[in-house]
Amino acid sequence: MRITIFTALLFLMACGTNEEATNQTEKKLSVVASASIFADMAQNITGDLIEVKTIVPIGSDPHLHEATPRDARLVSKADLILRNGLTFEGWLAELIENAGTKAEVVLITKGINAIESDKYANSADPHAWMSAKNGLIYIENIKNALVQLAPQYAEEFNFNYGVYKKQLEDLDTYIATEVQKIPASRRILITSHDAFKYYGNEYGIQLEAALGVSTDAEVQVSDITRLNRVIRESKIPAIFVESTINPKLLKQLAVDNKIEIGGELFADSIGDKESDAPSYHAMLKHNTDVIVAALSK
Repeated sequence: MRITIFTALLFLMACGTNEEATNQTEKKLSVVASASIFADMAQNITGDLIEVKTIVPIGSDPHLHEATPRDARLVSKADLILRNGLTFEGWLAELIENAGTKAEVVLITKGINAIESDKYANSADPHAWMSAKNGLIYIENIKNALVQLAPQYAEEFNFNYGVYKKQLEDLDTYIATEVQKIPASRRILITSHDAFKYYGNEYGIQLEAALGVSTDAEVQVSDITRLNRVIRESKIPAIFVESTINPKLLKQLAVDNKIEIGGELFADSIGDKESDAPSYHAMLKHNTDVIVAALSK
């Protein structure tokens, strides 16, 4: 009986060791993006070959994010970290330092012509992804980082990148064409915060917002006065709320001016799977369709 038990124990131990070895062999590399938009871009290129996660949860505001122990664990186990830069993730550098990660940190806005602030030196508008043309630069930077991280998957990454690149090129053409349907005098977009300047510059829409490029600020009386004047002079039929920002101010502005809320736009986060914007591609298309429909009335 002792021999049987002993043998069984040895067998179980061997199985456990083999299982651990198998798990270690099958463990996927980990890519961590600061925000859901960039995680989605990476996922389109990696497929299921690499685990992709986001620090800021879908639907949350990256400007106001406060790092958590969960974030530190996520970053500490990462093999690659994707960051936007351009003053977007002010909390990220400290999180990376405190987490003690050995991951490569890649700036995915490299090569983008950033819009510099008119008010603050060395401060740029971080929302470069709002132009599909810039999105093409993002995904190339991400693809290159992934190939460097896992060259054994280079062929798959390059294939997926090629498919995704064509989708964003087609989307860029679609947006430019759709915006032309808005009467020229109504191509004015009023939103909660100034996240659409790259979009406006690329596709020919004037941008006005209650807040600046960051949501970490308070609306000034002068901002409300300016928006009321723009609405009155331009006679635009609608203004727009954003998915990550309290819509109270914009709704009141619409009531005061007797115009509509044209719809909900996505800027700093993609939507969940039940939304109309569960991906970066879907987000830009949804925004365009909502804007065009509301401003063309």
